[in-house]
Amino acid sequence: MVGAAACHPRPGPLVPAPLPALDRDTAVAWMRATLPRHPAAIRFRWKYRDDRLSAAGRGQARIAPPDSLRLDYVATLGVKSGAGVVVGDSIQWADPEKDFRSLVPAIPMLWAGLGYVRAPADTAAVYGRTGAGAIDGWTVRVVAGVDTLEYVVTEGRERVLEAQWRRAGKVVAASRTRFGANALPAAARIDFPEGPARFELTVVAVDTVAEIPPALWRSRR
Repeated sequence: MVGAAACHPRPGPLVPAPLPALDRDTAVAWMRATLPRHPAAIRFRWKYRDDRLSAAGRGQARIAPPDSLRLDYVATLGVKSGAGVVVGDSIQWADPEKDFRSLVPAIPMLWAGLGYVRAPADTAAVYGRTGAGAIDGWTVRVVAGVDTLEYVVTEGRERVLEAQWRRAGKVVAASRTRFGANALPAAARIDFPEGPARFELTVVAVDTVAEIPPALWRSRR
């Protein structure tokens, strides 16, 4: 898979057309509607591949809206495991740090891969539109300095969230998340073109009434 990806042309923007300026309150309302209203725990199986290694295992993401996420993962046969806490777009701690940052190099795409879109920073420029057809959802572009984040939600036979992060015009990462009939995330993939690398997850269960002990935000154990 990785060898084939290396032969592909450099990806372009997710949304190549210009978008009109969007009222910030409207964009925030769209984005916050994707977040869980209460703490949630998503258990999943994962696969990771790049030009150096291939790994798989299981994991769990505990989410406390609106901006906190703890990710735990373990590789098959328990050969490696790790955990980390993300608040907003920043890693607060990770153990082991190098492994966690290799597995999760693009925090906005991790949020999108889990089916959630975080509201833009107050200083960001926001553009977007609602769809024109019955199966269309909404499109948002967030520009902050050299970074551009684009999100496209499509409603139809299945709900799909696509996202892309560009820095200085170059695609850093892109994700595609499919939702199940219960409107909860079912599967996702995150691609890193420069690697190339791909992280895939398949959701096993979502606990929407999860209780998250406060100690879990402070350390791995």
